[in-house]
Amino acid sequence: MSTLYKRLDKTQAAVLLVDHQTGLLSLVRDIDPDKFKNNVLALADLAKYFELPTILTTSFEDGPNGPLVPELKESFPDAPYIARPGQINAWDNDDFVKAIEATGKKQLIIAGVVTEVCVAFPALSALEAGYEVFVVTDASGTFNEITRHSAWDRMSSAGAQLMTWFGLACELHRDWRNDVEGLGTLFSNHIPDYRNLINSHTKLTSEK
Repeated sequence: MSTLYKRLDKTQAAVLLVDHQTGLLSLVRDIDPDKFKNNVLALADLAKYFELPTILTTSFEDGPNGPLVPELKESFPDAPYIARPGQINAWDNDDFVKAIEATGKKQLIIAGVVTEVCVAFPALSALEAGYEVFVVTDASGTFNEITRHSAWDRMSSAGAQLMTWFGLACELHRDWRNDVEGLGTLFSNHIPDYRNLINSHTKLTSEK
């Protein structure tokens, strides 16, 4: 079944960072740990760059899941932060849903750990509630490729769009002429090869 192209709109989108906790991060094995953390921080940076409302949530952080990754809390000191006492599906927490509703946005960008639970459950719940859902695949992690693809299939079959943080940034930005330097800097900070490209561009333009 084909669906119409639902394009991300920075005026209509909010970011949900679900359970990026120090304990849970140790479970991520479907992507290199350093690359994964870089992707999560890249998503955080683009959320700030595009001024997207961002909501942080953790699950049972006093237990083995551990506290939120410190860099995320530092990146969003004023963002809603919902420490769920036990609900596995973040959507089962009233404060989390109220924080989403308070943004007034209808497009939800979701990433988290682990993919088939902490991402899939609220993504499916949001779709059922009438939101457009965009899952950031490379800023979400899980045990292995089997569980990852099972989660991706379940979410995409329900209507979620699977994207990477880079594709997300490009779709939100629309046009390079909006801000070459700003977006180029964001990419350069998280993609070494892109840093080489931007350095080359900067050198060529400075020589003109």
